[in-house]
Amino acid sequence: MVAALSACDSGNNAYVPPPPPKVNVAQPLQQPVVEYFELTGNTDAINAVDIEARVQGFLETIDYKDGTAVKKGDKLFTIQRDTYKAQVDQAQAQLASQQASQVGAKQEYDRQVNLMKQEVTTQTAVDSAKATLDEANANILNAQASLDLANINLGYTEVVAPFDGTVTDHLVDIGALVGVSGPTKLATIVQTDPLYVYFNVSEAQVLMIKQSLAKAGRKLTQADLPSIPVEIGLGDEEGYPHKGHLDYVAPQVDASTGTLSVRGIIDNKEHALLPGLFVRVRVPVAHQDKALLVRDDAIGTNQQGNYVLVLGKDDVIEQKVVKIGHRNGSMRVIESGLDAGDWVVMAGIQRAVPDMKVTPEKITLEAAATGDPSGSKVP
Repeated sequence: MVAALSACDSGNNAYVPPPPPKVNVAQPLQQPVVEYFELTGNTDAINAVDIEARVQGFLETIDYKDGTAVKKGDKLFTIQRDTYKAQVDQAQAQLASQQASQVGAKQEYDRQVNLMKQEVTTQTAVDSAKATLDEANANILNAQASLDLANINLGYTEVVAPFDGTVTDHLVDIGALVGVSGPTKLATIVQTDPLYVYFNVSEAQVLMIKQSLAKAGRKLTQADLPSIPVEIGLGDEEGYPHKGHLDYVAPQVDASTGTLSVRGIIDNKEHALLPGLFVRVRVPVAHQDKALLVRDDAIGTNQQGNYVLVLGKDDVIEQKVVKIGHRNGSMRVIESGLDAGDWVVMAGIQRAVPDMKVTPEKITLEAAATGDPSGSKVP
């Protein structure tokens, strides 16, 4: 019993506080970044035209396969040509007849002029010959116009593609009478390379762009639009793989919606995009030479707003309220509230509490792809 009592040392039961929790801290990245607007929009064909019969007749041939791509000038349909070819021949014959009449009128006029010089005819006869010649000249102009019109109508019997594109299925079969009471729609041709993308910018975003331009001492003009890139992505795609540039900005804000209509042109050589698709749109609007970035998961939120935990004096955690900017991948731009020399808690944030002492392990953040890797310009 004495031995057992002597083995009990009350000093071994004293409370020993746990060591300070370990956290990873890093200074924020400081690098140039491009700020983007991320919007939604819709694609639209750059050209879409209904192919119509402009003359009356029976449809003789369909010279393309439904849904295939065609080149400008390719023949798509042929409408009954014999009637219009006969009209051309008739107009040519009428022109030849009028030309012959003009020759006779010219000869008679010259003869009357010579007789007038010999004083063997009257001025009335000369004037009559001149009137006949003028009428013959006018008849030639009328006959030539009739021939031109007949040739135009003959040309309309062959319906050709007005531009490169894809033609839809034909709406009228061979043998059908078309153009009876007006133009008859035969098909539609759509050009999808390049492709338009339409989207709207809110009034607040318009003002932000104006402020950004004012800071840069610039004014956006129509000539500057091709230098401003536009990137789009489909709902099932990562990022914004399809590239283009701005093409049009509406001259005024729509008062009913408070938005400004904007259009971009997107390269679509592989025809991966179709008109009418819902797409995500990204447009660069500002550039920061020395932006501060931290990991997005290192930012907390409370009633005061967004905050980060930083390493204070004697390794005691402090809380700093910050104003956050746009996100770039896994990083977030900090617009204010943080200094470049602060050590921000990046890992172990759940073990860090304000006014608590910690054991910091300093790490270095890797450079984020937050610049403009494509070399895009910013307004």
